Amino acid sequence: MYRQKLVLVGNGMAGLRCIESIIMNNPNAFEITIFGSEPHVNYNRILLSTVLQGNTSFEDIKINDRNWYKKHNIQLFTGETVVKIERENRLLKTDKEREVYYDKLIIATGSVPFILPVTGVDKEGVIAFRTIEDCQKMIETSKQYTKAVVIGGGLLGLEAARGLLNLGMEVNVVHIAGYLMERQLDSTASILLQKELENQGMRFLLKKETMEIIGNDRVERVRFNDGTEVEADLVVMAAGVRPNIQLAKESGINTNRAIIVNDYLETSDPNIYAVGECAEHKGLVYGLVKPLYEQGEVLAKHICDIKSQGYQGSVLSTNLKISGVELFSAGQFLGDETTKSITAFDELDGIYKKVVFQERKIIGAVLYGDTKASTQLLDMILKRKEVTKEEKITLFQSSSTGESLIASMAYSDIICNCNTVSKGAIIEAVQNKGLTTVEQVKHCTKATGSCGGCKPSVTELLEYTQSDSFDEDIEQKVMCSCTTLTEDEVVNKMQLGNLTSAQEVMDVLEWGNSAGCSICRPALSYYLGMIYPEYEIKQETLFINEQKNATVQSDNRYSVIPQMYGGITNAEDLRKIANVADKYDISHVAVTSEQRVHLMGVKKEDLPGVWADLNMPLSSKYGNTVQNVKTCIGEHVCHCDKNQALLLAVDLEKRFEFISTPYRIKMGISACMHNGAGSTTKDIGVMGIDRGWEIYVGGSSGRNVRAGELLCVAETNEEAIEIIIGFIQYYRETANYLERTWQWIERVGLIHVREVLFDKELSQQLIQRLEMGAAQRKNLEESTI
Repeated sequence: MYRQKLVLVGNGMAGLRCIESIIMNNPNAFEITIFGSEPHVNYNRILLSTVLQGNTSFEDIKINDRNWYKKHNIQLFTGETVVKIERENRLLKTDKEREVYYDKLIIATGSVPFILPVTGVDKEGVIAFRTIEDCQKMIETSKQYTKAVVIGGGLLGLEAARGLLNLGMEVNVVHIAGYLMERQLDSTASILLQKELENQGMRFLLKKETMEIIGNDRVERVRFNDGTEVEADLVVMAAGVRPNIQLAKESGINTNRAIIVNDYLETSDPNIYAVGECAEHKGLVYGLVKPLYEQGEVLAKHICDIKSQGYQGSVLSTNLKISGVELFSAGQFLGDETTKSITAFDELDGIYKKVVFQERKIIGAVLYGDTKASTQLLDMILKRKEVTKEEKITLFQSSSTGESLIASMAYSDIICNCNTVSKGAIIEAVQNKGLTTVEQVKHCTKATGSCGGCKPSVTELLEYTQSDSFDEDIEQKVMCSCTTLTEDEVVNKMQLGNLTSAQEVMDVLEWGNSAGCSICRPALSYYLGMIYPEYEIKQETLFINEQKNATVQSDNRYSVIPQMYGGITNAEDLRKIANVADKYDISHVAVTSEQRVHLMGVKKEDLPGVWADLNMPLSSKYGNTVQNVKTCIGEHVCHCDKNQALLLAVDLEKRFEFISTPYRIKMGISACMHNGAGSTTKDIGVMGIDRGWEIYVGGSSGRNVRAGELLCVAETNEEAIEIIIGFIQYYRETANYLERTWQWIERVGLIHVREVLFDKELSQQLIQRLEMGAAQRKNLEESTI
């Protein structure tokens, strides 16, 4: 089988994440060659500042060692630069006179440091801060010299300055703007940051424009355009970077500030792609790790012929990696005339919080001194979620001084934003694989493996799991005492082995009890029904033929429920029900809380006659299904329009009529905020608001009442229906048998559920699968009656 030749130019983080995703999607599709100008394997450039600060070693920041390249049959050329692309021949040439042909080419050349065009930049002691070699030079210089000047008061400059302080040097930070990190902070947060860094030993020269670097062979002073000077043995240029587009430009590929790409990271040449800091998407060039990873994953899908909606841009967020500083910013944190904001400033403790809103949705935030809410805020910004009053209060609460932040976090809370690793995922890895170090967690989960900002949290989480106060256990349990396999393992083996009956599953998977038990047999039936819809119908044929839509009672009589979609009926159907009750002497007729009429105490021999005389759809909601939707029909509380809520209830009931679920699902639809249907304590609750519907999930009205969590806001009935269908289908596909919706949400995480449902491609696939399953079951049922 011919494998296409895929060449990656650039051995950095964005390009390698793309290659990793390609290998994951289709490991045999390409013959891969990688060129890297640096003489190293792939390493984490973002963590160079932590190496300089003494927190990690060069070995620690390697991402893929040479064994990884060898394992995946990747040909790697380090210390070799591609200097020419002959597009018409699909040929690359390198500075070592090597020629390589390609079918597909990915350019991931990253960026180059911006060196100020001033006199004296060529003197010894003037360096950039971009590579391992730069880092090594700074460490060696600190052993002989004492005075350092860092030009640039942005993220990279401040992290470099902190590292030089740790190396024992006196550090002056020169910045052309009036305050630090002006692209990531507002003036209030910047002033707080400056005061903290001054306490740590940094000095700042703001509103200074460098004019000349003075010295003989080596730098001695830096002169500014106002005539002032500062002594320097070392000058670090950290005034920004520029996309490295020279190769693309010389090859005739369309460029602007960077290499212009479309939503699938394609350049103007259909066989050449660009990803990372050298790519420009819709006028924007991204330099932070998460957007570059997102680009790489989109490109990997595209190049492997996997359909996706393409890259849609990213919301930028920033964490400063300096000990003693808690700082976070994201989105449009400055605001404008179209926005409003809420701020909280505790000057005594140095805590500042600012959240920016547009039409009651969060679009940006700045946190200084207390970043506990950063994960929640970033999720709200990404989802453009309308915030409740309760959530506003939570966002602006101060961190408890007595309670461990890690201990108070939910399993679903994200620890590592770059790689979307939750607290629960780390604890599960620690428990199942016996992890004891941050390095082991990194290799197992990728947490701390990118920007490194989460390393303190991972360290704290590890310490917490090893402490006496730790009592959380999410280790997966076996299905039952008949087997040593978990439910996930059983389902996986059922699918891989094409096992089509419960007995076959128990035989092939070597059940301890060959007959099974009351726990595993219904679970196997459910999973077989999900995998093979015809299996479920086959098992229920007797029930359908003999007891169609009738539930057996404790006295061995039956209950029959005429279907009233949304609780709506008419005079003709009510007369039918009354006549049947009289004719068959049905004395117990009840109206339930779900606005349904139950005919109770029907004799078995009367069932065929009852069904024939009613001659109307019947509701069979016994067992694990989506139950009839509870609605608020009366107008005794308020006089809001109930029509849209009733239409929504009718539509949903019809869509879920032939669907089974891991556990029964209760649903309520309230027309307004009076919540007449108790929607906030249902598995799925829908509540009308002035601009659509609030959708809550994971509630429970049992003995221990649980309030549902706000999943999202839907503006129309159609949008609400799509979200609910997607939610139920994803629950059906990933929940364990008898796992309640709230248990499932706690396990997989609400953020993860949102990510799935808000991905248009994934959402449509879920909707199609549910509709196909419902139609299949309906056809099978009708054919068996």
